[in-house]
Amino acid sequence: MDVTQLHTLPRGGLSLPCIGMGCAPIGGLYQPVSDAQARATLDGAWDAGVRFFDTAPFYGYTQSERRLGAALRERPRHEFVISTKVGRLMRPDASVRPGDDGFAAPLPFRPHYDYTYDGVLRSHDDSLQRLGLERIDILFVHDIGKATHGEHDQHYWRQLTAGGGFRALDELRASGQVKAVGLGVNECEIVLRAMAEFDLDCTLLAGRYTLLEQASLSPLLDLCVERGNAIVIGGPFNSGVLAGNGKFNYADAPAAILKRVARLDAVCREFGVPLQAAALQFPLAHPAVVSCIPGGQDLAQLRQNLDWFATPLPDALWLALRDADLLDARAPLPAGVAA
Repeated sequence: MDVTQLHTLPRGGLSLPCIGMGCAPIGGLYQPVSDAQARATLDGAWDAGVRFFDTAPFYGYTQSERRLGAALRERPRHEFVISTKVGRLMRPDASVRPGDDGFAAPLPFRPHYDYTYDGVLRSHDDSLQRLGLERIDILFVHDIGKATHGEHDQHYWRQLTAGGGFRALDELRASGQVKAVGLGVNECEIVLRAMAEFDLDCTLLAGRYTLLEQASLSPLLDLCVERGNAIVIGGPFNSGVLAGNGKFNYADAPAAILKRVARLDAVCREFGVPLQAAALQFPLAHPAVVSCIPGGQDLAQLRQNLDWFATPLPDALWLALRDADLLDARAPLPAGVAA
């Protein structure tokens, strides 16, 4: 698969490369990352042809945005796409400690949820200043829904709806300040709720349509195709369990998940291909999916991801995975495989 291949969003006309870079790792997710290491990774990504970068204020408590902007602001702005997120305002806080929210060395800014009209506009402006850029291409509403907010879900949902958060996104899009808006979430139900309220251009869906799980096929992905809500696949390794780190949904993977991963790996080994290559390439077969954005903590990991993405995989692999009941029978298979 070609890293430079472009897919155009059905709404708005923005084109995204089929593979991008998730920038939570350069914010020090799970492991410390130095400024030099982050810069080398981002420069290496650019040299390898990567032109789509996803970040968020939350990643490293503003560290990811700052590092990404420093690496890109001297590049030709028309040559790359940046997405970032709204929903958390970052406020100075001396009590921040290493390990907070899984970030090894976060900067001294504490996240505070705010999905209101003013909060969305403030978050957008703050991100522009941290990035040092005049434009952000895509704004995702970050972590709205029950998976994040539990019993406070309705409170924050009202901020986004009655409180004007969606209205702010619509104004930013209509004015041309951003080219596309959507959600950046780890659950399907909230995407369906949002689509009933607001026209989404694209959704960053992390971990919910992967080689490991395809429960989002119906009704969510079916409706996304119908309504033109393009899907960007985040977390293609399901927090890393498909890449061998034992994490699933940002925590230690349960035994049942590890067993299923072992079965997937066994089939891949029969064909002499890496499980990780299958994990990166599988989601892009779905017509709703326009891009896949694995993370990269260092240059070696980034290059490995790109190598896996480019690895030729035999048609028979996908059929074997489906025959072993490891893929949903409704899931589209990569091009060249008979239905």
